[in-house]
Amino acid sequence: MSLSTHVLDAALGRPAAGVAVRLERAGTVLAEGVTDADGRIGGWAPGEGAHRLVFDTGGYFAARAVDAFYPEVSIDFTVGDPDEHYHVPLLLSPFAYSTYRGS
Repeated sequence: MSLSTHVLDAALGRPAAGVAVRLERAGTVLAEGVTDADGRIGGWAPGEGAHRLVFDTGGYFAARAVDAFYPEVSIDFTVGDPDEHYHVPLLLSPFAYSTYRGS
């Protein structure tokens, strides 16, 4: 089982490199990383159950001198089948975001 994420800066139309992300379960940090030049982090193995991905969107926008509304984005999700791959994309702009379960 593996988990990956991909952050896209919808306002710029390109990957969001340099976004700090952490994976949590029950308040415990399981993994931390920073998106690469393609806006991706992969290879995390969270295990079964409820999890949270927390994206430091405030830090990302501040580094670019862009005012933004959300200092962080938290996405709660459940891993039901430990044999499947889970991909959680984040589409980001200074005043909005969306997410979905990707492939």
